[in-house]
Amino acid sequence: MALTDTFAKNVKYTGSPAGDKHADGGGMYLLVKAAGKYWRMDYRFADKRKTLALGTYPEISLSVARQRREAARKQLAHNVDPGAAKQEAKAAQAAVLANTFERVALEWLDKTKADRMASTQGKVTTWMQKDVFPYIGSMAISSIGPRDVLAALRHMEGRGALDSVQRVKQICGQVFRYAVATGSAERDVTQDLKGALAKHAPAHYAAITDPKQAGDLMRSIFNYTGHPFVIAALKLSPMLFVRPGELRGAEWAEFDLDAAQWVIPASKMKMNVDHLVPLCTQALAVLQDMKKLTGHRRYVFPSIGRSEDRPMSENTINSALAAMGYGTDTHTAHGFRAMARTIMDEVLEERVDLIEHQLAHAVKDPNGRAYNRTAHLPARRAMMQRWADYLDKLRIGADVIQLKKA
Repeated sequence: MALTDTFAKNVKYTGSPAGDKHADGGGMYLLVKAAGKYWRMDYRFADKRKTLALGTYPEISLSVARQRREAARKQLAHNVDPGAAKQEAKAAQAAVLANTFERVALEWLDKTKADRMASTQGKVTTWMQKDVFPYIGSMAISSIGPRDVLAALRHMEGRGALDSVQRVKQICGQVFRYAVATGSAERDVTQDLKGALAKHAPAHYAAITDPKQAGDLMRSIFNYTGHPFVIAALKLSPMLFVRPGELRGAEWAEFDLDAAQWVIPASKMKMNVDHLVPLCTQALAVLQDMKKLTGHRRYVFPSIGRSEDRPMSENTINSALAAMGYGTDTHTAHGFRAMARTIMDEVLEERVDLIEHQLAHAVKDPNGRAYNRTAHLPARRAMMQRWADYLDKLRIGADVIQLKKA
């Protein structure tokens, strides 16, 4: 006789050790025990008697239990063991839930850490822990949609971190693409966020571009009496005009002092292409002195007073400039690039394409192809030597040629 909702609600446990079974048909029954009421289904598969749990009453009603019974009977009709299928589904669901965004992101960070400087690895990890994990970290990565990621990024956008929020979006995209490659997600949902975030206006780095003021700056650098690591970095900054992060992250393994060149690997470059920096005689002299101090270490400019395995702090050069009277509204570490770009073009009349090469900007050949790192190397090497010699003339007070556009 089929059961009713009223019966399921009112039936009581009689005290039988194995519990009381009340059949509903098709192998399904209500098992009543002291601890509660349970829907069960007995069936045979591969000549073995098995029992399938259909749920607990009243959380699972009579009608829902019957639906589960019919679904199990259909599986049996197709030679599928409903009990085994249920366990497989449960295991698959557990795997999905275990593949949270945080777990996948941390795995990606570990797998790709060799591609980043230690300081960058720390910054990316902090972004994840502070701005992303609290919002979507515990979610299964396969269940996350574009709106979930956008909601997390909105918190950064709300506090004005417009530059960082774009970078974090890119990082999230890399995590999703890694998840796709490892089978934890179907696609990179950040692709749907184009145009959804406020754009960041590029920062303006203050820079001295007047030759006379540049001479004053060079004298200040050579008269600076701070830490020897900082003095060396200050002297090289205008000579080589690489990005501040590239200079402070320089490693001895990247230098060939005999060949007078420094090859910055693609993993450290903004354009993701190896960059060759010819070393003028003045730069070689500074580096030879530094080799006596840090040649046994990884970094040319290791952290001052902290771990030898970390490079110099990103604020060190700007702090030294400030101590010399050059605040961030007058000249910055990044400003040496603009100083070189302007004076080399407008005073020394160097070839613009060579300057752009040395700034590691994208330069195309007549066929639209990017030049490789050794393109025009002899001409660039001669240009870098002329630039260093000119800086020396400015420093010692030789005649200053005014900007031709001034």
